[in-house]
Amino acid sequence: MNFNLLLENLTNPALLFFVLGIIAVYVKSDLEIPPNSSKFISLYLLFAIGFKGGQELSHEAFTSEIGFSMLLGICISAVIPLYTFFILKRKLNVFDAGAIAAAYGSVSAVTFVTAVSYLESQQLSLHGHMVAIMALMESPAIIIGLVLISIFNKEESATQINIPSVIKHSLTNGSVLLIIGSLVIGFLANAKQAEGIKPFTNDLFKGFLAIFLLDMGITSGRKLKSFFSFGIFPIVFAIVIPLINGSVFAILSSFVTADITNRFMFAVLAASASYIAVPAAMKITVPKANPGLYLPMALAVTFPINITVGMPLYFLIVQHV
Repeated sequence: MNFNLLLENLTNPALLFFVLGIIAVYVKSDLEIPPNSSKFISLYLLFAIGFKGGQELSHEAFTSEIGFSMLLGICISAVIPLYTFFILKRKLNVFDAGAIAAAYGSVSAVTFVTAVSYLESQQLSLHGHMVAIMALMESPAIIIGLVLISIFNKEESATQINIPSVIKHSLTNGSVLLIIGSLVIGFLANAKQAEGIKPFTNDLFKGFLAIFLLDMGITSGRKLKSFFSFGIFPIVFAIVIPLINGSVFAILSSFVTADITNRFMFAVLAASASYIAVPAAMKITVPKANPGLYLPMALAVTFPINITVGMPLYFLIVQHV
């Protein structure tokens, strides 16, 4: 069963396009996705998953399970940066440790979208409230990471971090705002109104995802070139920690929900690392953190590990544990 799941994911067209992007860089091809097209596709994916989640949420009654699930999501986003920061601080400076901890506590919308596609390949569908939980998990990790940097930064010229502005920035970040807004719009639209844009939100989704992952592969391939100069520690961390986080919360989420799709998505959210919201926040508030370290860790190592090894592993755990 494990081998079949792994093989199925490894032969997924979306993943193969990601690999093609990396190959294109290493054979020095001029293949690239125009920046404006790439931005449009990323906005489309967030819009589509938010809108579909809102539609699903409109058919769900708010229950204590959903309430506890939201609390669990926030706890995951706060706990992961707390323990990873102290692991990272043993080898890295405070700024890099805080930025990486925030990235691994936060979530990747693209990994989330890929996980939704993975569920569909298993003839399962996402519950709408998980989209809301993903949006809730963006901010706590960023705030925890910045607070830890502020506490442990011993430099005399320590930068004072304005927590209210950090919260505002993380909530108004384009990707967060779009997915929350699309969720609300999907929730408010009735089934008849939603049917009109269903071909756009559903039928085109996997094609756009494949092209987007091709672009992610090209970006990852470029960043991998300089990343290896940092030594083995960041690579090991970026492989091992997400698999541990995903596996642990695949099990712990059973105390909140028995639904395997919800547990799988909790595992993916815990395992994923942000390479959009967190880098944007860190660039503004912690310019001393090195984006040449935390960006390739999240995008070029953790992301492909999650979509090749991680997702089949988490799916097996929620099925059998």
